[in-house]
Amino acid sequence: MNIYDCIHQAAVKWGDKPAIHDEYGTLSFSDLEKEVNQLTSKLRSLGISEGNSLGVMARNSRQFIIGIFAGLGCGAVVMPLSHQMKKSEIEQIVGEAGLHFIIDDKSAQPIIDNVKEEIPLTIGAFRFAETSIEKKKPFAPHINNPAFIRFTSGTTGKSKGVVVSHQSVYERIEAANKALNLGPGDTVVWVLPMAYHFMVSIVLYINYGVAIAITKDFLAKTIVEYTNKFKGTLLYAAPMHVRMLAGDITGVSLPTLKTVISTSAGISLEACIAFKERFGLDVSQAYGIIEIGLPIINQKKSTDHPEAVGNALPDYQVEILDENNTILPFGEIGKLAIKGPGMFDGYLTPPRRREEILNEGWFMTGDLASKTPSGLITIEGREKSMINVSGNKVFPEEVEAVLNAHSAVEISKIIGNKHPLMGEIVEANVVLKPNSEVTDEALMTWCRQRLSTYKVPQVIRFVESVEMTGSGKVKR
Repeated sequence: MNIYDCIHQAAVKWGDKPAIHDEYGTLSFSDLEKEVNQLTSKLRSLGISEGNSLGVMARNSRQFIIGIFAGLGCGAVVMPLSHQMKKSEIEQIVGEAGLHFIIDDKSAQPIIDNVKEEIPLTIGAFRFAETSIEKKKPFAPHINNPAFIRFTSGTTGKSKGVVVSHQSVYERIEAANKALNLGPGDTVVWVLPMAYHFMVSIVLYINYGVAIAITKDFLAKTIVEYTNKFKGTLLYAAPMHVRMLAGDITGVSLPTLKTVISTSAGISLEACIAFKERFGLDVSQAYGIIEIGLPIINQKKSTDHPEAVGNALPDYQVEILDENNTILPFGEIGKLAIKGPGMFDGYLTPPRRREEILNEGWFMTGDLASKTPSGLITIEGREKSMINVSGNKVFPEEVEAVLNAHSAVEISKIIGNKHPLMGEIVEANVVLKPNSEVTDEALMTWCRQRLSTYKVPQVIRFVESVEMTGSGKVKR
């Protein structure tokens, strides 16, 4: 079983149908297979083989997709890398992950000094580099048939190297598509960073004959243009994209769009309402996690409860547990735990297999959540980021959602600071939108009108930026 095989199967089933739309034109499934096979042969001739690991660094593009599948075709374990990463970050990851080779699409500065060759593609090219890691040393030998290595975003604590096998990837996409129900005739409008959304999303689309329209940038007018030009049926986006689109004043509609899914971070009720008022479409949240894939989507209650991440997909069991791993009553907040197919196969360092990490079969996500009798799940916050104000629990994500809904606020970050009487108090770092002005007292009043008193920030600082993870979450 190798994910590389789905490229050939797609070419057999949907040969001349569009696989990729982008700024350069349209690439059919047959042409995509040819591009992948040519690069695979070249990489093999350069020494990449089974047991090796390959970093693929590129911007959102057809080249990224070609590079990932070619690496898998060589039998290598592939690590998608963002082109926005700096050289020092890449060097750290190479060391931690033990990557043997790296290819990059030249959209950033050379990331490794030891560039051996430039590999031309029909459009664009890859630079090929070797690292100093011993090539005979197999990558993740404790994992059976590994396909991908991804590092968690590190929102809390040190990021982990998550290894996922070919079988687990197939299990993930099969489970996800039972809910998404995508197939030939669908076109996904792609705006998320591929480096963080490849294992389920891109592989699923290729496997089920779905066309991918890769936008050239993330402006609202471009997303609207690509959706209409290529008859997009699904927009899979982040809250930022939803907010931008909700603010679009062109009046252009999106007649072919059927589904809008928001992921990466929580989205505010105000943003969902504004988007529906603008385009007449509900926004559904989805809960994705590197270790499992896409186990929860809000398809049934997106109209009435867009703030919820939804119900468990058919193949998953999701529960809210207390400190003793006992299932809590409906409505209570506790630890979000998940069982189901496609789970990660282990962590890279120290080497640990999945069976050593799961808790009685449950994967403990690190998120705190609540669940209704109908199974609707709402994320309340992260275990490690919760703020304790005089015994009251404050989840930064909830306060951030309220602040981010203010018309002058671009993004915010909530932190807890120690207090001699109250234990902790809530403080906020706020980035304003360009040419916007608002006072700290006005923002506090905005929060008082929408939050319990103990959740209202007692200190608001205006800052130029808030540090984010590569997947678009506030770094904590």
